[in-house]
Amino acid sequence: MPRRPAWIDRLTAAAIRGVWDWARVRGRVTSTNPGRYRFAHLGPGAALSFPLGALYNEQYMAIGEGTLVGEGVSLAVGWPGEDFGEEIVLRIGRGCSIGRGSHIVAHLRVDIGDDVFFGPYVYVTDQNHGYTGLDTPIGRQDPEDKPVTIGDGCWLGVGSVILPGTTLGRNVAVAAGAVVRGSFPDHCLIGGVPARILRRHHGDDGWRSNL
Repeated sequence: MPRRPAWIDRLTAAAIRGVWDWARVRGRVTSTNPGRYRFAHLGPGAALSFPLGALYNEQYMAIGEGTLVGEGVSLAVGWPGEDFGEEIVLRIGRGCSIGRGSHIVAHLRVDIGDDVFFGPYVYVTDQNHGYTGLDTPIGRQDPEDKPVTIGDGCWLGVGSVILPGTTLGRNVAVAAGAVVRGSFPDHCLIGGVPARILRRHHGDDGWRSNL
């Protein structure tokens, strides 16, 4: 069988890349080109990259001006078709960057401040399944919802997990792979499983290690 000429492979590859680049541009969800999506608010300059992850109940989401949502990010409020009335259940502030492959799942309230940066594959949720029923599969037990608040200027490292009931103050850095639950003050570095404060700023005394 004769070998296919190399120019055919080059031309095919160039065509595929060209179509993909076109789709990435045309497939973005923006305030001026939201497609079929109807957000409660999608600010000027905000964009959700193509391809999207799961995205539903966007009418209960508000995304601020200039926020960029990476490829493959899933944003979900409740279950598909669930009615939350006039509530904003998921709020993402201005100037945020949500890293590729991240998941934000809100059932009660997830509030993300301004200028918050996610690394790739961050997971944020305000709901956990119960597990105490001995004769009921965990996935069928009643869940528990607790609101999540992430303050302005926070950085969430790659693969970090933010669990229900978490409150992060302003400019909190979360180390890669941390599993976070509880309340943490402004200007600290947290990490570990479960996460704890590793360094903290103490006013006139500056930064001090908690190790």
